[in-house]
Amino acid sequence: MKIPHIKQTLRSTRRLAEILKVLSKFGFREVIVDLGFDTWLPGIKKEEKTDRPNQEATTLSRPVRMRMVLEELGPTFIKLGQLLSTRPDLVPAEWAEEFKQLQDNCPQVPYSEIQKVLADEFPGRLTLLFSSIEEKALAAASMAQVHRARMVNGSEVVIKVLRPENRQLIEEDMALMEGMAQFVEHYFSNLGYSPVAVAKEFARELSKEVNLIHEGQSTERLRRYFQDDPNISFPKVYWEASTRNVLTLEEIHGRLLSTVSPEHLGADARRAIVAAGTDAIFKQCLRFGFFHADPHPGNIFLLPGNKLCFIDCGMTGQLDKKTTDHLIDLVAGVMKGDVDRLCRVAIELTDIDPALTDRRDFRSDLQQFVTHFQESDLRHLDITRLLADFFAMLQRYQVHCPSDLIFLIKALTTIEAVAEQFDPEFDVLAHVEPQIREVVTNRYGFAAIRQRMEKSMTGYLDLLENMPQEIQRFLDQFRHSQFTLNLEIKRIDHLAEKMDSSSRLTGISMIISALIVGSSILILADRISGSPGFLGTLGIIGLVMAGIYSAGFVAAFLWPKKQHK
Repeated sequence: MKIPHIKQTLRSTRRLAEILKVLSKFGFREVIVDLGFDTWLPGIKKEEKTDRPNQEATTLSRPVRMRMVLEELGPTFIKLGQLLSTRPDLVPAEWAEEFKQLQDNCPQVPYSEIQKVLADEFPGRLTLLFSSIEEKALAAASMAQVHRARMVNGSEVVIKVLRPENRQLIEEDMALMEGMAQFVEHYFSNLGYSPVAVAKEFARELSKEVNLIHEGQSTERLRRYFQDDPNISFPKVYWEASTRNVLTLEEIHGRLLSTVSPEHLGADARRAIVAAGTDAIFKQCLRFGFFHADPHPGNIFLLPGNKLCFIDCGMTGQLDKKTTDHLIDLVAGVMKGDVDRLCRVAIELTDIDPALTDRRDFRSDLQQFVTHFQESDLRHLDITRLLADFFAMLQRYQVHCPSDLIFLIKALTTIEAVAEQFDPEFDVLAHVEPQIREVVTNRYGFAAIRQRMEKSMTGYLDLLENMPQEIQRFLDQFRHSQFTLNLEIKRIDHLAEKMDSSSRLTGISMIISALIVGSSILILADRISGSPGFLGTLGIIGLVMAGIYSAGFVAAFLWPKKQHK
């Protein structure tokens, strides 16, 4: 094994020990035992005074204690908790609600360390880019730290700098987390989702967080979409002063919406704020298919003229046209009470087993879901609740929902909460009804149907045009006996395990048989010789070994197999 691999293994082991100690500290020792980690790390197995659960913590509820565990373990686990707070399909609702309280505020990193990062990112160019950088941070979170600065051209900017050594810690934590996910998936098969898939999904999201280029690209993309909108804006990105570890953005001069008291605003101002925020999110979701997934008041600036500016575009979601069409089919199916259409939507949007949609209990639940919304017209149809209830119903059948759709529900729910805070009487649905109607019309209007028919006819014509060539290729292969058959066999891994097990048992059986036959021949030969000696002893040893192997062979069948929980 290479030395770097050994170092990585040692670091992972130390980190795992630290995680287990924190879990034990907050009263989760039973989790360690259930997962079998107590046998892996003997130091955890024997409880010492220093490792005993915090008596004050054990009086708190399990969700609260788990939030405290995540906070103590650092940035990777804080982000994990924040992601899980948006995924009630993965954790119980009360846990998701508690994880929303995870604090991302951290002590400020000394400016000398930030300056070193900047010097490494812009070798020999730092003074050519910035005329001044304030040493006191504007904000310090678990992932990055923000400083106000001025560029040499006079532009007032803010610099977002990834905390030193965060990248290495996060990469190590993610490698460890994926390994633990494989272990959990192997021993717990009835979770309703794949821990490995969730770990990979989280790794993708976290990789975006630690790559500030991604946030810059998302910010610039949304800024481009709304460049002509008088009520909505996004900060400008200064690419010449941005890298994977540093993002330089235009400084926004305004007030964070989280610091604005609705009571100090007039009715017209509150209505204008809510209307602009609602327009922004629904345009992103319905028209552009790319949206800010975390539009809470702490990420929105209020500018003069009641204009809104969105910041912190690190968490985004994306809906392709096909997914948008399926969501429109979902709305249409609910309004028309078409259960068959809703089953098709569920199959297209999720990883649901098509056989499940034929079950009577599933279709009954789907019909009951439809009755809650069927009497509403489009103007008063609660889209957010419809989506949330639909996917909640699927989750009861252990159907894993795509993360972008969960992010969509989160974004819509968050902006509705903002509307409720600033103008409780504002009718969000009535306000966005023209946008929804436009999308539905584009999907089911005469022009849209004609366009789809023209596209289908073009496809059929292309097929007819290429058919003679395809037939000729088929005949040529048939003439030369050059067919290639590709088969995808489901559950091949299970078949391979069975074949491997069978081959091992066959091999053991042959060894036992050979020992018995060979030993018998040796004993018989020894007796025939008339002078018992070495051959007889060797034969007896062989029979004893055959007996031991046979006992183990029988025990392998009788011993109860460890079942997946």
